[in-house]
Amino acid sequence: MNSRLTLAFDSGLPLPSDGQIGVFHPRAGMDLGSLPRDRVRIIQPLRPDHDAFAALGYATAPQADPDDRFALTLVCLPRAKPLARALVAQAVACTDGPVVVDGAKTDSIDSLLRDTRKRADIAGQLSKAHGKLFWFAADPEAFADWRPPEEQVIDGFRTAPGVFSADGIDPASQLLVDHLPHHVGNHVADLGAGWGYLSAHLLRDPKVQVLHLVEADHAALDCARLNVTDPRARLHWADALTWAAPGPVDAVVMNPPFHNNARAADPGLGRGFIETAARILSPRGQLWMVANRHLPYEQALAAHFAQTAEIAGDNRFKVLHAARPSRARR
Repeated sequence: MNSRLTLAFDSGLPLPSDGQIGVFHPRAGMDLGSLPRDRVRIIQPLRPDHDAFAALGYATAPQADPDDRFALTLVCLPRAKPLARALVAQAVACTDGPVVVDGAKTDSIDSLLRDTRKRADIAGQLSKAHGKLFWFAADPEAFADWRPPEEQVIDGFRTAPGVFSADGIDPASQLLVDHLPHHVGNHVADLGAGWGYLSAHLLRDPKVQVLHLVEADHAALDCARLNVTDPRARLHWADALTWAAPGPVDAVVMNPPFHNNARAADPGLGRGFIETAARILSPRGQLWMVANRHLPYEQALAAHFAQTAEIAGDNRFKVLHAARPSRARR
């Protein structure tokens, strides 16, 4: 089946004969076969997707360079509206030819198309497979109001468009903080650390010697660098499902994601985080995690830890504690 991008080239979208082609935020598995691979530069801050395209031989980076210029850009629409607008504004500013926007209806592609029409003439569009693609060229100043603020500070923390809980402290993370012991361990890992809220709290404990912040979203990790400046912090741009700690840790703290690439609830992600925690913890290590009330993590915890318990919760979230990872899993 031809992708929307392939059909667009067949329908009149011009492919420049030379120059670099920027592809912003494509997800792993997206068909880019209609683009000349040797001219494509993938901009993808999510480590698993970044690595998937790098493994295919694409030039890949977590963010665009300030001096990048593109003959054509393709923006793969994320669901978060502020990030979507920021990516379009960035693409317009660094592109000398067409800007192409591709997205599913569930990513609000129709709404973005309507808003784009107010700022630029749409050169072409097509609909296929519950999604839409359109292209245009525009003056960057027409999209100046879509550029993200130079500094976005929420509750004293630096955040960025599109990162998890960009508009404020996540209530689940707050619940977890409220029920953590003062000292969780000397060597600690925060899996899925985001912009660093949990880690900033953990580092209030002077007994913590090393804290590993493991985060797959490069944009969130950039925020964490600003929010967590303690020299005991070690920041890792990595997929928590595959991350290998430099040595056993005493404690893991986490608020794992639970949506897959299709934005559907997927408890498998949280189970993968639990498996990583069991793998990297010392034999007497402990795990503290928070999750939505309906997510069935208790069985996974029991399979990987000798002791498990719910230690706090409300009608939305639960705080789970596990200790002594099963040696068979190590």
